[in-house]
Amino acid sequence: MRLTVYLAGQIHDDWREQLKGKAHEQQLPLDFVSPQVNHDRSDQIGEDILGEQPNHLLRDDAASSINNFRTHVLMQKSDIVIALFGEKYKQWNTAMDASTALQLDKPTIIIRPETLIHPLKELSNKANITVTSIDQAIAALAYIYE
Repeated sequence: MRLTVYLAGQIHDDWREQLKGKAHEQQLPLDFVSPQVNHDRSDQIGEDILGEQPNHLLRDDAASSINNFRTHVLMQKSDIVIALFGEKYKQWNTAMDASTALQLDKPTIIIRPETLIHPLKELSNKANITVTSIDQAIAALAYIYE
């Protein structure tokens, strides 16, 4: 049984590649999708599709609409959502994606460091599983196949 996992979270480091590599090492039958990880492409997509916008507000609005559309489609097609919260960047998009996953009743794993226990307590309480590392998330996925 192959499952599709949506990887929500910041796009500024290689956490997705680390997680995919660990899943591959364990030969887990998983496919992965995610938000657009090319930051420039994500910011520019509204104008690429709709044409030049008259100001930054409308440029961001156009890009957000198309990025939200992409996220919605890929998340609906996914079997599981993993949302990684890090300490280095603002995590608004991750929180939005995790909330969307929960609203869609998608099985959800939240990865968050211990320093974010308090600010993420309500979201963690709603997720199926909350862990502190990629390795723990992979272990939870592997358990499905036992």
